[in-house]
Amino acid sequence: MEAEPCGTAPVWISEALRLLNNALQGSCAPSTVWYKESSQKNLRSRDFLVPRGALKKSFPDGEVPADLIQKVISLDAPGLPPVKTCLQSEAGLVVQLDRPAVFHRVLRDFTPYLKPLPSADDGLDVVILNCAPLHSAGTLDTLRLSDLRAALLADHLAEVLTLKGKQVYRVPAGVCKEVEEFLSQLGISWPCTVDVSSLEETVAHFKDFLRDCVENSRDVDSAPSPGLFSVQLKTFAEKHNLCLQGYDPNLDFFLVNEDDLRQVASLQRSVQEAEPGSPCMVLHIVSCEEEFHQQKLDLLWRLMAPCTGDVTQKHLICGPVKVLNSTSPVACSQYFQLRKSQMLEASVMKYGESVKGESWDDIITSLTSAAVKFELMATPHRSQVNLNLEEENITTKGTKSGAFVMYNCARLATMFDSYNSAVGQGIYPDFVPAGELNYSSLREEVCKFLVSLSMDFSCYYNRVHVLGEPLPHLFGQMFARLQLMKAVQTVLHSALKTLHVRPLTQI
Repeated sequence: MEAEPCGTAPVWISEALRLLNNALQGSCAPSTVWYKESSQKNLRSRDFLVPRGALKKSFPDGEVPADLIQKVISLDAPGLPPVKTCLQSEAGLVVQLDRPAVFHRVLRDFTPYLKPLPSADDGLDVVILNCAPLHSAGTLDTLRLSDLRAALLADHLAEVLTLKGKQVYRVPAGVCKEVEEFLSQLGISWPCTVDVSSLEETVAHFKDFLRDCVENSRDVDSAPSPGLFSVQLKTFAEKHNLCLQGYDPNLDFFLVNEDDLRQVASLQRSVQEAEPGSPCMVLHIVSCEEEFHQQKLDLLWRLMAPCTGDVTQKHLICGPVKVLNSTSPVACSQYFQLRKSQMLEASVMKYGESVKGESWDDIITSLTSAAVKFELMATPHRSQVNLNLEEENITTKGTKSGAFVMYNCARLATMFDSYNSAVGQGIYPDFVPAGELNYSSLREEVCKFLVSLSMDFSCYYNRVHVLGEPLPHLFGQMFARLQLMKAVQTVLHSALKTLHVRPLTQI
């Protein structure tokens, strides 16, 4: 397949940083590092920067030779945005892009940006996502908020990994009916069927193995703690020369119960049912409360099924979820219903008595689902999430709010509906092909908006009248802005799809 011409290939920030670094690096400049500018103020004059301090480490007196500056200006390679200027300033070495050309490259065909970035081939074609908390969720009441956070993350990862071309299997293969129904309210379709007889057969095999084949395990049926076997994991690991780097050093005795064997059996069956002969990775998604226990299960599986030595196991730990100003635990169903009632009340206050009927029920459910997901997933997965359930903390104005994003989706949809309606009435002409638009009409403030979609879109939308006066000399600018908004809408919808959040089309 022929490579795309440099002037038509998609542009990528990661590729631009790599090419810019390569342009300056060499025997005289081994440590030069470029950064993508993110400050709204600085974006007025630059897009990439090598700070002055870094230049002083790489060049005598911090001065970059003129021939290297010219080399940066002359760069032309697939993935690199067109460079307008490169010069040395008090801040360091700065690059400003040819922004109209960048807009033309990006907006004339933004479909490449809807696909995952190409990554190095890790050789793992099959990924088994083990959402550990769902194994023990026998009822909805036993599902903690930290467990829900893990389930939401597992569902999101399943979508992202599928987009990357991986074969994804989710474990457990079955959850109880009320947990299944609760997750479906959040747009999650978790597998709900399991081959019980096959699972029980594997569990029975594991019991026989532990009873008869492992010399450092013993029955504990008479012990006061519930359990079937006590297994010395550390002794086993040392005997088989297993590397325990990254595991808790306190791993030793493991009191194995029936639920433990069922989880390991579920993993074993999933590996057997996956693509035969394909490299496989098992990703355990665990709430922090169960991190130590999941490490024990990891080693127990390696003990009972030595063939899993070819399976890569990794652990993704979700931090705790703390409800502020609460003296008692808050159940997942209680949390969801509270947020739903708050969304309903906020909508009634804004839109009045029109908030009723099936369509509004769907809108409120979508808003609630988005609010819950953004609340539990906006924080880095290892960090603690602090939930404030008081009504005054529900707002559509916070940039991390799911409702805020959903209202912006509705505003975009309404704007395009208004344009199409005006076209039908002969007020505006039909849309011009994206490749024929003149993007120089997009002013500098657009670049500030591009820094953070969720933070600046509303400001841009309120300040700039995308659908301007129906005057022929203004149509070019209107079409360029509409194409920008179309790209924003498409990328936003694509991202929300990985969260199983259905964008609102009206509000």
